[in-house]
Amino acid sequence: MGFQPMHRETMIGGGTGFVRSSTSPQEAWAGSPCYLPALLALAAITLHSTVAATDTAFFESRIRPVLVEHCLECHSVESGKAKGGLRLDDREALLRGGDSGPGLVPGKPDESLLLAAMRHSDENLTMPPRKPRLPDRVLSDFEQWIAAGAVDPREAAAGEGGAGEGFESRRQHWSFQPPVRPAVPSVKREDWPLGDIDRFVLAKLEENGLEPSPDADPVVLLRRLSFDLTGLPPVSVNREPSTVNGQNQTPSTVHRPPFTETEWAEQVDRLLNTPAFGERWARHWLDVARYSESNGKEANLIYPHAWRYRDYVIDAFARDLPYDRFLVEQLAGDLLPAENEAERARLLVATGFLAIGPKGLGGQDPPQFSADVVDEQIDAFSRAFLASSLACARCHDHKADPVTMADYYSLAGIFKSTDTRYGTWVDSENNNGGRLIRLPDLPGQLIPNRSLSKEEVEKLKGQLAQLDADEKAGRERAEQARKEGRDAQLDFNEALREALRIYWSRGPLLGQLETVADDGTALPLCMGVIDAEQKIDSPRYERGELAHPAETVTRAVPEIFGLASEGAVPADASGRLELAKWIVDPENPLTARVMVNRIWTHLFGAGLVETVDDFGRTGAAPSHPELLDHLALRFRESGWSVKSLVREIVSSRTYRQASTWREEAFEKDPDNRLLWRMAKRRLDAEAIRDGMLAVSGELDLSPRPGSLVAELDTQSASMIPFNKKIPEDLDGSTHRSIYLPAMRDQLPDVLRHFDFAEPSLVVGKRDSTNVPPQALFLMNSDFVRARAAALAKRISQETESQEARIELAYQRCFNRPPDEEERRLIAEFLEAPAPEGADAAKEAEKRLMDFCQTLLASAEFRMMD
Repeated sequence: MGFQPMHRETMIGGGTGFVRSSTSPQEAWAGSPCYLPALLALAAITLHSTVAATDTAFFESRIRPVLVEHCLECHSVESGKAKGGLRLDDREALLRGGDSGPGLVPGKPDESLLLAAMRHSDENLTMPPRKPRLPDRVLSDFEQWIAAGAVDPREAAAGEGGAGEGFESRRQHWSFQPPVRPAVPSVKREDWPLGDIDRFVLAKLEENGLEPSPDADPVVLLRRLSFDLTGLPPVSVNREPSTVNGQNQTPSTVHRPPFTETEWAEQVDRLLNTPAFGERWARHWLDVARYSESNGKEANLIYPHAWRYRDYVIDAFARDLPYDRFLVEQLAGDLLPAENEAERARLLVATGFLAIGPKGLGGQDPPQFSADVVDEQIDAFSRAFLASSLACARCHDHKADPVTMADYYSLAGIFKSTDTRYGTWVDSENNNGGRLIRLPDLPGQLIPNRSLSKEEVEKLKGQLAQLDADEKAGRERAEQARKEGRDAQLDFNEALREALRIYWSRGPLLGQLETVADDGTALPLCMGVIDAEQKIDSPRYERGELAHPAETVTRAVPEIFGLASEGAVPADASGRLELAKWIVDPENPLTARVMVNRIWTHLFGAGLVETVDDFGRTGAAPSHPELLDHLALRFRESGWSVKSLVREIVSSRTYRQASTWREEAFEKDPDNRLLWRMAKRRLDAEAIRDGMLAVSGELDLSPRPGSLVAELDTQSASMIPFNKKIPEDLDGSTHRSIYLPAMRDQLPDVLRHFDFAEPSLVVGKRDSTNVPPQALFLMNSDFVRARAAALAKRISQETESQEARIELAYQRCFNRPPDEEERRLIAEFLEAPAPEGADAAKEAEKRLMDFCQTLLASAEFRMMD
């Protein structure tokens, strides 16, 4: 007989069993109990579905550029052409299609004529015409885009005024107006609010005839607070037992009296001041910063020095670096004064934000490569800092927001005047090698790249000299052949092969020599940016095409909000520092609002503005606009302190509400936009993995020095699956998940299965799914089985009593005791007679491990009330 505990929170899929009255119908299906062998079949039932936060970003980064480059010249208003009656410059025109029928059918790529034409499925219908088919990667992007509903922000632009609309009216959009200090509203129920946040929320609830939920149970609250602030269960943050009401929360005791305000404040401050807070909240920012340790795309080469930027972000959140300073350092740290060499190194590492993005390393057009790097940098900083993509104006004026092509190319000049140092050397995959930044020498600093002996250095230099000699000899042979009139084609082919051999051979040698001093001592290096020697302005390129330059645009901070910090930059400066000062200008209407909304999203599961990465006119309106402005102004006035804002939010009664589902409230506000309860949330991938290590007693809370990626002996991430020295799941560590290798297209299994943020995009809110591959991972993964074995061993060592072991396992996994029905069923499972002929001791050990794995694989373990 299988093991079947009865609480609905405990198991993974659907099934039958008791459902607590606090559960909505949707949540009941998400967590009813089931047998362990049935996990896979039942896991297909989703907890909830969410619109992907990156849909618009996907269109802007992967769809629109292809349309602009290959399609709009013949199918747009701007070109004056609509061949075949088809226009592709706005969503309605694309859906309407042309002479052959609708251009696409959202959700049905195989029924979409646009994709069929791009695939060259019919020789009479090919796009682009008379040219080779576009790469498979592009076709795959379009297939994914159409399957996901063909989200296209150009639809909203056309619906709100279209091309004839003046930019001045666009500037009246709520997010482009300065925050206004609102009056704190009065409320009828004066006994409920603890502060201003609660008054804003309660006023909205009362206005809509709703009541807030009661306070959550104190142990539920402590679990919620611990995961939100540290990403760890309550007993694991400092290797010390947590306290509830001043008493240790050990596995055998749970205290449920409500918190006093003093006790709650102590819990909050304790967690804010742990290193785990920095690691948890750094990971949120790394999602936004599209952090990765490899390039991705066709040439997925590793970034062995990216980990320094990761550690910089962890340190910044741990010590509560003011957010405005944090942003300035990432855009222009190299241009800031430093008190000492350690500070100089930190500031250089900060600029890694601009260097870690994906790049078309395989491209063979250097000017196009440079333009694409600049475009990615503009897109990344504007989405991350302003939740608004200025890169949408590369090919035309922004279709929705008050951003012109002149604004875009004034920014392009700033980044063209910047030297981006991302590393990687030229080889058969990489035609666009890059250098790194030399850091100051500091006592005790970690340098993962190895030193070379003097003999090795001389050997490398000798090999370079030989390649130079070979190159010179090759040119001489080609010239001699030309003079003698030999077969030019044969000589050309031979010369080309030789040139490629030399070209690809030189890169690795130069790459190795860059990492060491002349005597072979390993050098401290980082990714980042510095000002280029030559400061240049950029032409405006028609349709974003380098072959069609127009007038030159002076480097400048874009004039979008009418601020004093906008305008041309000094002739001898790149302009990055001026751009950074504009971002953090107290009058900039977006910066504080955007970060407040990001923080709110991580604490409540949804933002006051649902579209966390889009505050433009295609994004959502705020549910509580006055509260957003109130918190944005408070954030700035607190010295841009993230910890102060987090403290204020989690100290509110709004945050401390129970997640109890109430039918009458659900009918009025099914999406909980008015915050009548706390939403149930699934833990993210890192919290699931770290939680398993924590409850099994294996978690190593010390920071992992460097990164596995920095220790690899290959430049190509594509070769990692064939490296027997590396665990198949890219894990094999008991450090926190933030220290796992995070490479594009090469993620550790646990991150890949549980909705890790796409490292090529700015992601302010991850998807949250419950799908069959997750159940497979929880059932069959060596990682999960090992954690279950460790948990079983741990509780066996702590007590010999079967009843006490059950109690310990529940307390460690769920921070609650089992109820009587669960105790009975578990005891029956554990104490059932062993099969005939089986070793009783081994069977008991296996059953205890199976029981522990069931808890780790359960919905309750990975859900947070």
